[in-house]
This record gives sequence, structure tokens and C-alpha cells, in this order.
Amino acid sequence: MFKSFFYRILQRRHFWRYATFSEISELYISKTIRTIAMSIVSGFTAVYLYQEGYSLAFIMGFFLCYYLVKIPLSFFAGSLVVRFGPKYCILLSNLLYIPSMISLGLMPNLGIASVVLWGVFMCLSTSIYLISYLVDFSKVKNVEHAGKEIAFMNIFENIAFGISPIIGGLIALWFGLQSVMWIAAFLFIFSALPLIWSVKFTDNHQKIKFVGFPWKTTISSIIAQVGIGFDYVTTELVWSLFIVIVIFPKVGWGIYVKLGVLSSVTILAAIFVSYIYGKLIDNKKGGDLLRISVIANAVVHITRPFVNSAMLIVGTNIVNQTAAVGYGMSFTRGVFDTADLSGNRILYLCVSGAVASLGSAVACLVLLLGSMFLGNINGLKIFFIAAAAFVLLIGTARFNIYRK
Repeated sequence: MFKSFFYRILQRRHFWRYATFSEISELYISKTIRTIAMSIVSGFTAVYLYQEGYSLAFIMGFFLCYYLVKIPLSFFAGSLVVRFGPKYCILLSNLLYIPSMISLGLMPNLGIASVVLWGVFMCLSTSIYLISYLVDFSKVKNVEHAGKEIAFMNIFENIAFGISPIIGGLIALWFGLQSVMWIAAFLFIFSALPLIWSVKFTDNHQKIKFVGFPWKTTISSIIAQVGIGFDYVTTELVWSLFIVIVIFPKVGWGIYVKLGVLSSVTILAAIFVSYIYGKLIDNKKGGDLLRISVIANAVVHITRPFVNSAMLIVGTNIVNQTAAVGYGMSFTRGVFDTADLSGNRILYLCVSGAVASLGSAVACLVLLLGSMFLGNINGLKIFFIAAAAFVLLIGTARFNIYRK
């Protein structure tokens, strides 16, 4: 059923690529279900910890450790992809996320031990998945229409992202957040099914080699990953905490519904601009799109400390999503092209992932120090100013594909 749905959508526009349809559709299906599984709970985890009595400093310290561990894990994940192939590793990643959700669901019983177990399994799962997905998608993309294919993936992902936070918020309100964890664990099992159907175990006995790697042509895009990582923490983690701590400090458990609704209203904007951006990228306008979107995103971060109502949150989310999709798609297209040119696709993606995790760790450290020395509210406000500066690093990437 799922495959026929994706076939009908994509085959009309990509009939010359029928041989790779199975690979593309499997990625679309698996990524969409995985996004649903993550989105019904990911936007609430930091808030959940805060409402369970953990301080902002503790939360940021936890995520600081989490991202620091992810740096070496990027290379471990790369070695797994080299040895066993990306599909097998995506399958492994999805299965590893199941005990992560179960652990978090047991927090009322296990306390801090559940938080540690959640972090360990989540760290392993996300590290392996990122490298595996990027390697697989970059290999099966069509060079001439990569922008369109990235757009399709982004559209499906945003549909899932738009629906699931509301569902997750309502379930959390009615049945408790633990119920959301169990449902997410089940969905991760379901997201693995498209890959179970086709995954083939391969043992290549290859190694990642740094000798001969073209640092000169890749270094600018690698450094830019610091901004990518910092921006991810800003949008996916800190923004929700700001809403709970500063804007709606007394909402209680109903905050999960509010966060779900406020996150989901961006779906139409994201879907609309994804298609337009895909065409711009395929028409050689990706470089301009990258620079403009990065500047727009920096402006959004500067204005976040002044947001004080639901309407302003919605407006901020829409503008941020429009900008983030723009730089995300154009940057991803540049990364795929650089991966092709590097001659060492997996190593390039491993280094990029490690540097992005470093950027996320820096973001956590900034807020950790800000909350300790300035207090939660002022620390959060200063953090967004720092985020505006760091996100500009994304625009410093110089991709060969945008020089043509």
C-alpha cells in the first residue's frame, strides 16, 4: 500500500528512474514513519524533564554530554555503514530507538537511570541513522533532479511533522506522556518494516581512510556544520523550553497540546516552500537561496526574546520554518554534491556529522553557562542572540555546485 502510493506520486515525474524506485520509496516511507515516531515526542522531552523537576542547567548539561558523545560516534556509525551498508544500519538505528523510548517512559519508576538509558540509546540511534540516511539518499539521488527529490522528502517529512505533535500533545494530556513514549516505540518498529522487506546484510570489510581526503574543497562546508548543529538545538530544544519557562510558565500538562499546535501550524508553509525551493535548487539558484535563508533565520533568532504571545509564536515558527527549509534543502544539495566529488562519501559525511554535533554541544554549553550566571530567563534571551551569530556560519559554506 505504501509503496504503491509513493510510486503513483513519483513515477510520473521520474519514469526514467524506475530501476531505483524501490530504493527511493523505501527511504521515503521509512523516513516519514520515523519522523512521526520522533515528532510525537521529541518536542516534549526537554519540557518533560523540566516539568519533572530537573533544572534548565541540568537539562543543558545532559544534552552537552549527549552531543559530545555523538562526535566520536559519527565515525563509529561510518565504520558500520562501510562494513554492513546503509540500509542495514538504518534498520539497526530504528530498532535502537525503541529501548530509548521505553527507558524514558519508565522515568517515574527508574528516575535518573531512565534518563541515562534514554540518552545512551538515543545517541547510538541518531548517530547511526544520520550517516546511514545521508549515505543512502546521496547515492540513489538523481543528479539533475536532486533538488526535487529533496523537496519530496521534505514535504513528506513536514506532513508527518505537522500532524504528529498535535497527536502527541493530546495523548500526553489525556493519558500522560509515558503513553506517547510507548506509541513512539511501536512506530519505530513499524518504520523498520519497509527496510526489513529489502535489506541485505553485506560484509564489505572496508575501512575509513583519512589519507588523501580533499580537505581543501570540503573544509568550508564542514566548518559551516557548526552553525547547523547550533541552529538545531536552538529550534528543536531551546525554543520549546523558552515557551514553557518564559511565555507559558503556568499552563501545566496542557503545555504539550499548546506546543503541538504551535509546532504544527508551520506545515502548510513548509510544504509550499519545499516545492518552490526544490525548483530553485535544480535551476542553479541554490547558492542564493542558502545565503538569503541563513540571514532570515538569524533575524528570527534575534527576535525570539521579544516573543510573548501565542500569535507571535505562530508567526515566529512560520518564518523560521520557511527560512530553515530554504537553507536546509540548499545546504543538503551542496553536501550531496561535495560527497560525490570528495571520492570518500562516508568519511566526508562522518566528519560533517561530528562537527554538527560539536556545534550542538557548543549551543548547550552557551545556555548552560547563561542559565548558571544570568538565570533561566536572561540566559535564554542571551542564548538566542548567540544563535543568530552562529547560524551565519552556515552561509560561509562554499559548494562547487553553486559556483557554476
